[in-house]
Amino acid sequence: MSMYTHRKEFRFRGYTLEELQKMDIKEFARLVNPRARRFLLRGKFTPEVKRLLEKVELARQGKYNKPIRTHVREMVILPKMVGLTIHVYNGKEFVPVEIKPEMIGRRLGEFSHTVKPVKHGEPGLGSTRSSSYTPIK
Repeated sequence: MSMYTHRKEFRFRGYTLEELQKMDIKEFARLVNPRARRFLLRGKFTPEVKRLLEKVELARQGKYNKPIRTHVREMVILPKMVGLTIHVYNGKEFVPVEIKPEMIGRRLGEFSHTVKPVKHGEPGLGSTRSSSYTPIK
């Protein structure tokens, strides 16, 4: 048996995932960075954030079977979201984001990129006026 087969248990600031899931939002807010803490402790959630939290709660109970879709990219990933797939809007389409324990405390928008990397291709026939002067291989 290899010494590398033992997988380390996930911990976030010293707490296991089960302990984090039992915490309420105010307790969890003490563990995240200041920007996320202000977002969570202020408690003035927009209707969209409240709707997202309701859908997450229903999905955890097994009462919400449709994919969870949201435009709220600034939502902080909470421990109760772990294991769910949330479809986050990137300005063009809903990108499925599977929430893993390592994502706790980050934002949903960080995992749904809005800009694709530029992939320059070869100039095609008639693509631009200048491509008519490029030699054909």
